[in-house]
Amino acid sequence: MVHMMNTGHSSMAEWGFTHMEIQSDDVCLDIGCGGGANVRKLLEKSPYGRVTGIDYSEISVEKTRKINKAGIESKRCEILQGDVMKLPFRDEIFDVITAFETIYFWPDICEAFKQVYKILKVGGTFMICNESNGENPRDEKWTNRIQGMKIYNSEQIKKIFGGCWFYRRKSR
Repeated sequence: MVHMMNTGHSSMAEWGFTHMEIQSDDVCLDIGCGGGANVRKLLEKSPYGRVTGIDYSEISVEKTRKINKAGIESKRCEILQGDVMKLPFRDEIFDVITAFETIYFWPDICEAFKQVYKILKVGGTFMICNESNGENPRDEKWTNRIQGMKIYNSEQIKKIFGGCWFYRRKSR
């Protein structure tokens, strides 16, 4: 399954990377690192930076560590098992945070966004990249098959973002 994530989502991930700037020394986080391909891409795009991957699944963490062994050995990469609802990082540490095909599984998306905002540097980039946008009725087959999966449309995400952004401004 994690191997399929790397190949099946590669064109969507490539598209996502074309819509953001990553500096050569950025500190990056990939939430829901899955099969590790996007961690590897972040390492390539920030050759003087650091990249952390985090995933809830032990199998995904193992696969991501295997694929990014060189980055780990050079101390530029760290892969953790963890939960988006309790991100184990200090405030304002990341320049770039990515979430590819993963917000579908976040149990409380607004709380997860608050966690992300807390660790994202002011002026940093948070990119969500989803293949499904909640506007195609065929996507319901996935939410019917996978317990806890929720597909958001762009308007829902904007509304949730707005509420969480207000939270961030108030908390600083």
